[in-house]
Amino acid sequence: MARNGEEEKRGGKKSNKKNWNPQHQWPPIKPKSHLRSTLLKSDHLFTVENFFSAAESKAFVQVAESMGFGHQGSLGPSKGEAFRDNDRISVEDPLLAHAIWESGLHSLFHNIRVHGKVAVGLNPNIRFYRYKVGQRFGRHIDESVDLGGGRTTQYTLLIYLTGSLISKTKNDQSLVGGETVFYNHRGGVVAEVAPVEGMALLHIHGYNCMLHEARAVTKNVKYVLRSDVVFA
Repeated sequence: MARNGEEEKRGGKKSNKKNWNPQHQWPPIKPKSHLRSTLLKSDHLFTVENFFSAAESKAFVQVAESMGFGHQGSLGPSKGEAFRDNDRISVEDPLLAHAIWESGLHSLFHNIRVHGKVAVGLNPNIRFYRYKVGQRFGRHIDESVDLGGGRTTQYTLLIYLTGSLISKTKNDQSLVGGETVFYNHRGGVVAEVAPVEGMALLHIHGYNCMLHEARAVTKNVKYVLRSDVVFA
């Protein structure tokens, strides 16, 4: 089964981690007190609309672009890695992870337990993905990461920074393609999630991770903020 090839988690040569530069100031994230989750497969897979506002999403895209992306590929299925073609930034920032978690995400995990453990925050390894037209991430699973001290990652967090828009304009910049698709063990589609600006997608990973892929973008650019929910 193809793994996600996220070498930055294991200190591989593909890490391309960036040291945080204070000149790249993160946008402020406002607390959200009325977040609601939409369950797509129990609490193993759900979405959260308006997790980021449109202004927050656009501001993160601008900061990410100012930092500069590096290309992320893979060795391919023949080497046990999923096909991957996108651009990526990886930064270690516990303060940003804490701000995202405390903005309202923590409230959605009050009743979720994994192996008897509870959610305690986000992985400080924050990643930004950029998919241009034609780029995609083939079918793969996300592995759980041991962060030490009894802390492990158990859920993937994706925040779509661009996506479809309800209102269409003459110079429409909404995204086409780039859906995140989940499959069961027989290859059937469990859920097909089209990116929506500011929406969060969360799914369990590790041993219970569903095979999933990011389909190719066919119009405009897909930006995603990625982290992981940590349990202890």
